[in-house]
Amino acid sequence: MIASNSITERGNRLAFGVLALAAAIALLYFGRVLIVTVIIAAIIAFLLEPMVEMFMRIRMPRGLASFLVCSISLLVIYFAGLGVYTESLLMKDDLPAYGARIQELVDGAAGRMDRFEANIYRTIIPKRLQDTPGVAPPNPSSDAALKAKRGKKDPDPPPAPFIQEVRVRPEATPLVTYLYEYVRSAYDVLLMASFVPFLVYFWLAWGDHLRSRLLSTLEGESRYTTEKVLDGVGSMVRAYVVGNFLLGIFLTVASGILFASVRLPYSLVVAPLSGFLSLVPYIGLPLALIPPVVAALPATADAAVYLFLCVSVALLHLFALNLLYPKFVGSRVHLNPLVATMALMFWGMLWGAIGLVLAIPITAGIKAVCDNVQDFERYGKMLGD
Repeated sequence: MIASNSITERGNRLAFGVLALAAAIALLYFGRVLIVTVIIAAIIAFLLEPMVEMFMRIRMPRGLASFLVCSISLLVIYFAGLGVYTESLLMKDDLPAYGARIQELVDGAAGRMDRFEANIYRTIIPKRLQDTPGVAPPNPSSDAALKAKRGKKDPDPPPAPFIQEVRVRPEATPLVTYLYEYVRSAYDVLLMASFVPFLVYFWLAWGDHLRSRLLSTLEGESRYTTEKVLDGVGSMVRAYVVGNFLLGIFLTVASGILFASVRLPYSLVVAPLSGFLSLVPYIGLPLALIPPVVAALPATADAAVYLFLCVSVALLHLFALNLLYPKFVGSRVHLNPLVATMALMFWGMLWGAIGLVLAIPITAGIKAVCDNVQDFERYGKMLGD
């Protein structure tokens, strides 16, 4: 009797756990816009926290320091956007050159494909069959003339039956439906993005206050555990964000110097794009190659320039990810490769492209929670390297 009760209790716990996991995944999927907005605001706040502490050292109130840091960040974003807008205006004048170059590449590829098919045809098909003339297709006009000459006449078609006209409201075309869904999703994203500056400010200004209030509601072991969890997650996220940001700055400067050496156009925009895209897990290298290669299309047709761009970007990517990344970020994250890959697959499937970017910090945050909670330490060891 006792054994059956214990089995029933375990089954109930398992069923409850499965239902809770399904509910959590559904919440993450349907509330992804809100959750992603909060996570991005938290990451930006962790990135700006050292600047707030720097201003607080000169006896500036935390609220004023947070406002000043947010204002400086918005000014930096504004000037960066102004630079991108200026470069895009210059790029607009070169759009015909881009079109001509792309058309030239397409025509060249089509010509090479035709020659390849002709060579395959001459190799496979015997020469005696290649010289055999084909049979001319039937000519409908000649058949009609022959019938007229013989005096034959096609019978008149039967009269069409009377069909009452029914007006049906036209359905929306797939293109219209797609545009509507795209505009609606873009509106939701922009609406949530407009809250990011306010969330960052309140996170910076009231983060310590909320933390102290949360800890004041707990006592004993639970308070100590919660404090450890908050400190572990905070240090891990800060190390990850700051480390990636510094690596992105390094890759941007190094890429800009290399691109300027070959006089690549629009290097002020191409270098940051290539540098920060290189930090995307697993697909960073091909993404980092796209901006310089596209920018070089109207400027040159020399294959040596494209080879230099590809090799230099690849070497920078390998140097940063294999030598600098472990020192700046890897020492705090400690995720094994299998868990990192599964995390990228799961969060990418759940949230798309932004899920690939947030997969590692979210999973590392979960690991930090498990490492600081005694009941979950074995799961933290399973996630670690």
